[in-house]
Amino acid sequence: MESIIDRRLFFKIAATGVAGYFSSPMEMFAQTTTTANSNATILNTAKNVIFILLPGAPSQIDTLDLRVGSWTPTNFYPTTFNGIDWPLGLLPQLGNVWNMNRFSIIRSCQSLALVHPLLQNWAQIARNPTSATGKIAPNIGSIVALEMEKQRAANQKLPGFLSLNGGGSLAGAGYLSGKYAPFDVAPAANGLANLAHPDGEAPFVNRYNMLQVADAQLRSLPSPLGTKMEEMSDYYSSARQLMYDPAVTNAFRFAASDQQKYGNSAFGNACLTARNVLWAGLGTRYIQLTLGGWDNHQNIYAPNAGIYPSARQLDVALANLLIDLSVIPGSDGRTLLDETLIVAKGEFGRTVGNITGQQGRDHYFVHSALVAGGGVQGGRVIGKTTPDGAFVEQPGWSEDRPVYAEDIAASIYSAVGINYTTTRNDDPLGRGFEYVPSTGAYVGKPVVELFR
Repeated sequence: MESIIDRRLFFKIAATGVAGYFSSPMEMFAQTTTTANSNATILNTAKNVIFILLPGAPSQIDTLDLRVGSWTPTNFYPTTFNGIDWPLGLLPQLGNVWNMNRFSIIRSCQSLALVHPLLQNWAQIARNPTSATGKIAPNIGSIVALEMEKQRAANQKLPGFLSLNGGGSLAGAGYLSGKYAPFDVAPAANGLANLAHPDGEAPFVNRYNMLQVADAQLRSLPSPLGTKMEEMSDYYSSARQLMYDPAVTNAFRFAASDQQKYGNSAFGNACLTARNVLWAGLGTRYIQLTLGGWDNHQNIYAPNAGIYPSARQLDVALANLLIDLSVIPGSDGRTLLDETLIVAKGEFGRTVGNITGQQGRDHYFVHSALVAGGGVQGGRVIGKTTPDGAFVEQPGWSEDRPVYAEDIAASIYSAVGINYTTTRNDDPLGRGFEYVPSTGAYVGKPVVELFR
């Protein structure tokens, strides 16, 4: 972390000098304290999170908030399922899971801009990326990993934050230590690469131990070379723990039969790996999955193109993930789905009504989200849009306004027992870093109607 001494931090340092002793800027950062509103709603219903980012922005009126019109392809087979219209031909397996009350839908989501990179980042850091703290903000997953680190057992060797198929849209750890950065992996049936040295375990262990002895003084805490060296040392020691560990190796491997069941796709492999990693219980508490291909400005209904490839991947993989987690035992008589909050959404929505002259749909503010597990009551629809799907008619929750990215973040934090009103004093700007910003026209709150 690059240390920046701004005006606020200068006066903090000066004030300690008046008190009769000297504090260095580094000591100021080291003395991390937090403040939070004790009246915040902390649900504490989940242990893990799977956040599925759908970059490109799916068309909500073709998926979770279906509107049937002259544009609707006949192979969508619109069907009324459990009280809502559903594109059974496009998302058949998720339709069956909806009928089993395994997930809920938020139809009153709304974005504040329509730029892909900006909003994809916004969804992950719970604030405008162009704001002052937006430039240093960690991924929600990094905050969860940091907060859950104290619960880690000695045998839990995986990073707290795992990303699968993250790609260029993945937000990192911001100003936090690299220890809480996303461990980004492209899942494969054979598991993680490089968990074994080509020369064998014994030669590798000997060389590694020699290296530790040779630069032990530089690796001591605090390192004479500063915090960057400490982070690098921690990075190497964490990577070393993953090697030659059968539990780690097996968590990232999967059988061909399971691969086929999950759709034999990159996203299917990611969902399968997420299932296995949480099942193994090796310390990962937040998993981010990415499935793109939704930016359908042209030919959205073209056969075997447009919306179809991504929708088919999402349908098969997510449906099987929900079903599998619902039967895998968790703790205290619960299932792994009971313990795992799942959120799937794009960065914004797409235009409603008839398609454009390019046979597609453009960017739009209103959109929907799928939410499941982790204490969520299945079979609920939060919010209602106008008959054409263009506007939020009824927000459907206690704040009586659209659901923004900050509210999704507050819901995630609250579900895993983290106070979303927390402010840390260790940010390099000296402003105080809020998990969910309290400034602006509204303050992010958890959508408690999903859980109660």
